[in-house]
Amino acid sequence: MTPNEKSKVLSEALPYIKKFFGKTIIIKFGGNAMVDKKLKHSFAKDVVLLKLVGMNPVIIHGGGPQINDSLNKFGKKAVFHKGIRVTDEDTMNIVADVLNDINKQIVDLIKENGGSAISYSEKETLGIIKAKKILTEEKSVDLGYVGEIIDIDPFFMRDLKDEGVIPIIAPIGIGSDNKIYNINADVVASRFAEILNAEKLVLMTNTKGVLDKNNKLISGLIPTEIRKLIDNGTISEGMLPKINSAVHAAKHKVNTVHIIDGRVEHALLLEILTDQGVGTLIKDQ
Repeated sequence: MTPNEKSKVLSEALPYIKKFFGKTIIIKFGGNAMVDKKLKHSFAKDVVLLKLVGMNPVIIHGGGPQINDSLNKFGKKAVFHKGIRVTDEDTMNIVADVLNDINKQIVDLIKENGGSAISYSEKETLGIIKAKKILTEEKSVDLGYVGEIIDIDPFFMRDLKDEGVIPIIAPIGIGSDNKIYNINADVVASRFAEILNAEKLVLMTNTKGVLDKNNKLISGLIPTEIRKLIDNGTISEGMLPKINSAVHAAKHKVNTVHIIDGRVEHALLLEILTDQGVGTLIKDQ
């Protein structure tokens, strides 16, 4: 880029920086961005920059590919029901170990790129996310140690904002039975966005965003349009928890929800600080 082109990029970002200064941005980190070395550092730099210019990013991470790899090593097959991982006790132990490891890796990644981060993985998260076993409509289907969120303690953010620390949160909750539960990371991100009165929820994925039947990107959606896409089968399987989480957040006063392509370098900055979007924007209306 020429100096002139760089100055245009910076000037384009300025109004967005002013608009979102002091605002909370919930980011669900997943997909290729978590396993590709170049994309991981691109993501970390983006998050650190957002923090340095006055926003409050909160990272919720998944770990699907890494969990599947670990299950394969132990001779277990990944099983899903409507996009949700069926989690027996052995699988839950593997999930917890993998998510704890990923969480610490993200904290180190943020620190390597000039930021300050704190881990909220299994041990630390247990005081924040209260959960209970999720029950399906089909009585014959038991999802095992899969949880739904009862409550989230929002007060952990009070000091972190002032101290300039970025929280990294694993999608694990604890029940009143003292058992830990695996919770879909998109669902966790959506609820945190609601509880923390976030300005934005950004869900990173391995597709361009929400696609139509011709695999073309849909740049903007509202809940009524999404309902039609679910009913006609355009949105299905693994995209269902993501899109339902997006709609939940949009309906609970999160101004905008973004499903973006995590395979694009600096996707976060492109979506938040420029006029050029890299995914699907979802609003309540």
